[in-house]
Parts: sequence; C-alpha cells; structure tokens
Amino acid sequence: MPKRLEIDWQWPKLLKSKVFFDRSAATTMRKKLVVGNWKMHGRLESNRGLLEGVRDAAITSCEVAVCVSYPYIAQAQSILADSGVTWGAQNCSEYDLGAYTGEVAPAMLADFGCRYVLLGHSERRTLYGETDAVIAAKFGAARAAGLTPILCVGETLTERVAGETLAVIDRQLAAVLNTAGVEALRKTVLAYEPVWAVGTGRTATPDQVQEVHAAVRAKIAAASPAVADGIQILYGGSVKPQNARELFAKTDVDGGLIGGASLVLNDFLAICRATN
Repeated sequence: MPKRLEIDWQWPKLLKSKVFFDRSAATTMRKKLVVGNWKMHGRLESNRGLLEGVRDAAITSCEVAVCVSYPYIAQAQSILADSGVTWGAQNCSEYDLGAYTGEVAPAMLADFGCRYVLLGHSERRTLYGETDAVIAAKFGAARAAGLTPILCVGETLTERVAGETLAVIDRQLAAVLNTAGVEALRKTVLAYEPVWAVGTGRTATPDQVQEVHAAVRAKIAAASPAVADGIQILYGGSVKPQNARELFAKTDVDGGLIGGASLVLNDFLAICRATN
C-alpha cells in the first residue's frame, strides 16, 4: 500500500505568487499527445474511414491515439496495429472480474492491445455519478492491468464563476494521489477539461488554460519534480483547428483530448499537425 500523501496545495497563494515550476531543473522534452475521444459515436464502415485516414496520415509531430467505444476496440486494433497510432477505451471497471453485468475489466482492454483508458471524464462524473473515490479505484485497477490512465479533471461553470477551479482540481487529484502516490503519475496522462467548455463550443483562453496547467504541474513538482517534468497534461475543452496552435504553443499544454473534432478526419489531422 503506497504511503498516504497528504496534500495542502494552497492554490490561490501559488497563483498569486506566479512561482509555478523551476524550469531550470526540467530535463524531459515532453512530446505532444493528441487523443481522439469518439464518445458514443461510430459504425463499422464510418470507423474504417477515420481509422485508416489517421493511420495513413503518418503524423510525426505528436503522438496520436483514439479512444473508441467498446464494440469497436477490436476494429481499432486490426486497423492501427503496427502503425504509429495507439488506441484505448473511454472507461473501465474498478473490478478485475466478477458478477458485474455490463462492466468491462481493465485486463479485457489489455487483451485487445489498448494502451490508454479515459478515467474521470466530466460526462462520467456528471451523467453517471462517478465519484472521486470510484475514479481513484478505477485508476488503480487500470494501472495494475498495464494500461495508461488518462485522468480527466476540471470544473463546472458554476465552480469557475465562484473561483473554485483549483480547489475542485485539488480534490479530484488528491483522491488519486492519496491512494496511489505521486509515483503512479509516471505512467499517467492528465487532461484538464473545464466542464463548461466540453461540447459547448466555448473554450478557455490559452492563458487560462496555461495558468491551470502550470499550477497542476507545480503541485506535482512539490512532491516530485521529476514526475512533474515528465507528465503530459492535455487540454480538453472544444479544441478545434482554429484554436489548436495557440493552445498547444503554451509551455505546459502538452496536447489535447479531442471530442467532436476527432470525428472529422481533416479537423483531427489539422489539430494533430498544429502541435508542430
């Protein structure tokens, strides 16, 4: 059992000081990562065009992955195997096996070559009532199965207006860190997705995104500078070809978790190329 990590992040003081992260100590060159989250979209024939198009584009400026619905994971594996594009799922169970009708265990995803699994997406939190504790349990189960969690955090519009953005993210991250420890983040991707900007057409400004990403990295650095230096932090709030380049240019934005635009091949490829 990892030692419990008690967190007191004092976000407002951190932001006011503008002292985020000692970049003189940073040594890792983080490659950008763009992940398509197809959500509950797709059919065999239309999927084929998307998957083959992403595969054949041979993007080299960033790492590329797609997270598809469960029934299409085998199709993604078949088309993307031996390419530079990886694939994953949009959720998993916190249990390894058992009488959990309708659930999918992390090891089942690993059987189909999944590298990634989304955890804590705002739609899972808000529509299906997944708590921080449940997400932390899924996180541990996914890592035990050899998957790389993409841990999603973010605030609602009400929480942002109330000035609670960083307190909310503090709570969401602490649930995982207090059970798994900071070293668990070495094989984890974080995704900041303000709920008010997911699928709404709104997006946070690049400066707002950078501020949150930098604060998250600084808080991880307080426990482990090496982990903070290496972890990819994606932005996931209505990223489109028109705003991707400016977002990705920010120091602490390591790519994007892309929703609707990942279903349009040319848009998704344009977003990937914006990392260059």
